Amino acid sequence: MPKLKHLLSALLVAACALGPAAGAAERLDKIMDAKVLRVGTPGDYRPFAIRQGDGYSGHDIDTIEALAKELGVTVQYVPTSWPNLLKDLQSNQFDVAVGGITRNAARLRVAAMLPGYAPFGKVALVRAADKDKFKSVQDLNQPGVRVIKNPGGTNEAFVLQNLGAAQVSTHDKNAEIPALIAEGKGDVMITETYEALHYAKTDPRLAAVFIDAPLTPTNYLGFLLPADDADYLREMSFAWDLLDKRGTLKAIDDKWLK
Repeated sequence: MPKLKHLLSALLVAACALGPAAGAAERLDKIMDAKVLRVGTPGDYRPFAIRQGDGYSGHDIDTIEALAKELGVTVQYVPTSWPNLLKDLQSNQFDVAVGGITRNAARLRVAAMLPGYAPFGKVALVRAADKDKFKSVQDLNQPGVRVIKNPGGTNEAFVLQNLGAAQVSTHDKNAEIPALIAEGKGDVMITETYEALHYAKTDPRLAAVFIDAPLTPTNYLGFLLPADDADYLREMSFAWDLLDKRGTLKAIDDKWLK
């Protein structure tokens, strides 16, 4: 009898372990049956994804729409935020997250990512009148420098790790921070190469510094996916590779990142 109890207990543990995986492995089937790909995005990071009225635009938006078309499905956008990005992905709020998401080991420990694109480093967005003041991290990390960060992402992590001596404040809406810097309500926004260049180009009051010598080593952005269905990951990787070989991804890069 003890042996039978041990056997039944082992079988129950095995069933519990297999249950979620078996259910999760239906992701691709559910997407193809519904003909809908649920796409999560904070929608606040130009030029990758920005919410405009009832829709979205940007590099990642064009890319995910092209991927969805290749799969034969339509896109349903799901709002999320940087602090909740991984939590929402893991709780099955969407099938893929886009919008300027940095590839890093922490995210890859719990999720999957498509191939990297848009090589970048951390840089600073400052007022054009102040651009010559900031030549190093030490220049940024001063008690008289007001740094505004957005919560939940790698930009915040950089600020907390490197700019502890500065006056650091948090603003929840990332897309509003450049205007706060331009208006003199803050001095520095830490961001990535492409976002800084975008705002410096569109607002003459702003300047992107450290572009030629970023504050961090080169990294890449990537689309974030749940790692619960090997068939789904294989299908998404195949579609990405196909768009790459056709030149579609390059055309989108040229449109948004040049």
